[in-house]
Amino acid sequence: MTHRRKSSGELPEAVVVEGILRRSRDLPAPRMAEVILIVAILCYVGITILNIIGAGVEGRGLAAAMGCLGAVFGLQLLHSRPGARHAPAVRRAATLGVQALFTYLPLITLKSQWGAMAGFLAGSLLLLLPPRLGWTLYGLVGVSMLVPPVLEGRPMLDSVYLVQTTLLTGLVTFGLSRLSELVRFLHDSRDELTRAAVTRERLRFARDLHDLLGYSLSAIQLKGELIHRLILAHPAKAKQEVEDVLAISRQSLADVRRVASGYRDMSLEEEIGSARSVLSAAEVEAVTDVRMGRVSSPVDTVLATVLREAVTNVLRHSRAAQCEITAVEEAGLMTLSVTNDGVTEGYRDSSPHSGSGLGNLEIRLRAVGGELMVDRGPGDVFRLVARVPAQGGPARDDEGSVTDDGPRLVA
Repeated sequence: MTHRRKSSGELPEAVVVEGILRRSRDLPAPRMAEVILIVAILCYVGITILNIIGAGVEGRGLAAAMGCLGAVFGLQLLHSRPGARHAPAVRRAATLGVQALFTYLPLITLKSQWGAMAGFLAGSLLLLLPPRLGWTLYGLVGVSMLVPPVLEGRPMLDSVYLVQTTLLTGLVTFGLSRLSELVRFLHDSRDELTRAAVTRERLRFARDLHDLLGYSLSAIQLKGELIHRLILAHPAKAKQEVEDVLAISRQSLADVRRVASGYRDMSLEEEIGSARSVLSAAEVEAVTDVRMGRVSSPVDTVLATVLREAVTNVLRHSRAAQCEITAVEEAGLMTLSVTNDGVTEGYRDSSPHSGSGLGNLEIRLRAVGGELMVDRGPGDVFRLVARVPAQGGPARDDEGSVTDDGPRLVA
């Protein structure tokens, strides 16, 4: 049974975070968007107040009109708040019904001077109801404003003007309310995306440390044990091994610096040579077959990392006597195979999707359009195969988006 994963692209998270933060500076603050909405509603209310006063309404009539205006203003703020359309249907129906009463009842006495308030009702219908019903009722509210000027004996032009004003007020109210909600949503999404990008960058850093330092530390440990055995009987050989340890430690320091800077170019051929040395120190016979053509730098780096992890697993999780490493390029396809015997009975990678071990290799191969297969052969044989286009890049579907077919089991 073979475990296989197809591949997809991987974004550099530091770049993602920087881009999100840079673009977010151009967004208006949610509070500013809310203030613009409230000011626009107050302006329409102010126009209605001027119309009422200009019509000579005084005393109790004026007080009643101001009370109705306050109620309409409060209801409109309620309907324009973010998420209002997700309120229970009964509550939305009740508040819309109350707003309709405060919209049409004052028309009996205030007539056309109250007409601007119908625009708020039209906007609320668009905000709270499903699109088809909302737009239908929005149009009916606009048409209903033909009536007040006719009852007053005004010219037809006044009726058309009132209808147009009502519909325009409804659109402005609807647009500013949704804009305010959208701005808040974008700011919240920006924060969530930034946190997610930072988390993924931390995982990337941890994954790179695991892949790069796990191998180096295992090699230093093995060579240290070898030096301990050789130092008395074969001091010259021990001195040579000490030099190897120093070289590996220097390389480990350079690897850490590359991880911190996000630059991690590696060479598969160099890693094969290093693997031979480390396996030899562990008394594992290394058999290599290298027939590499031209490969892109990302592919070279990924395959070198795959080899490091594979050799680390051989050292940690097996009692191998032999390890075969094959790196062959044929027809534009680069194949790296690592086969070893001596697999510890019952061993299984404990967390293939946890951001370490084989899971790391799958993520890296997805970034260059490759795939990973691991296979238990007869007896105690274990084989890891990585295949990737020699000039690999991010894997994309026909529409240009990154794809990930996910895990599959292939017989």
